[in-house]
Amino acid sequence: MKFYPLTFEPILKERIWGGTKLKTYLNKPTTSDFTGESWELSTVPNDISIVKNGILKGKNVNELIELYPTEFLGSETIARFGTEFPLLFKFLDAKQDLSIQLHPNDELAKKRHNSFGKTEMWYVMQADENARLIVGFKENSNPDEYKNALNNKNLVSILNEVKVKAGDVFFLETGTIHAIGAGIVIAEIQQTSDVTYRVYDFDRVDANGNYRELHTELALDALNYNTTEAQVSYDTTINSSNKVVHCDYFKTNIIPLVEKYQWKKTKEAFTVLMCTQGMFEIEFDDKIIQYKMGDTVLLPAVLDKLTITGNATLLEISI
Repeated sequence: MKFYPLTFEPILKERIWGGTKLKTYLNKPTTSDFTGESWELSTVPNDISIVKNGILKGKNVNELIELYPTEFLGSETIARFGTEFPLLFKFLDAKQDLSIQLHPNDELAKKRHNSFGKTEMWYVMQADENARLIVGFKENSNPDEYKNALNNKNLVSILNEVKVKAGDVFFLETGTIHAIGAGIVIAEIQQTSDVTYRVYDFDRVDANGNYRELHTELALDALNYNTTEAQVSYDTTINSSNKVVHCDYFKTNIIPLVEKYQWKKTKEAFTVLMCTQGMFEIEFDDKIIQYKMGDTVLLPAVLDKLTITGNATLLEISI
């Protein structure tokens, strides 16, 4: 089997807070005015990504792993995570504020949900004027203060709000209370997990007049009550792979691409490229494949050298 750069059919998710930017800004094939998420690469049960290009078109990620584990994942990935694909990649469009929420760590998630935890990072692709995120507490808190604020519906008053612009990056360790604010498009990289503890939803109801489920009790021992320094600074040297977030679960770099970049790595792990701005081409096996903003490309582990040309901003993610 001769592997090549793979792209996948987006898995589109309607959300009460979603909008239309995934279509108008990122050219996703949405049909709803409330599309909040495009899952670009997923092995979450019932949401398994399907290849949309080349001779492997129509196969899903789990089938590829079963057929070609080392070639697809790489030996280092298998040594650390077995044959489970360890990451989930998304684009999000927040037309309204998302709920205030947090995610459990590996230990709690395994015990309660037989799942990975959910360490994640955000790269802000677009932000309306005065758009903001909620990340952590303003000052160190405690369960009593938190529960009192939650019961009195003034939780936001003790949380840290940060105005954002395109290019801002935030790293959210498990237990960090957070919310994406209205008017923001984000690229999200996270562990393969769909476990979220929603603690406050601004008293919203859905089209049928129903409130969304809250996870008040589950969140209490999963929450980090201390302040956190979540915003990340990074270099932007052109035609270079600049470190952004390196953690136990993923390594994200940024490539400010101008004209040509000779990309190379070992064959020990897969790499994913998310295009957050511009257009680029991959020259591979005497072929040229074109990509644009909003495309997500998986480079199987056996691919170790490529020529990338164009003018674009690329997030480069591996394990």
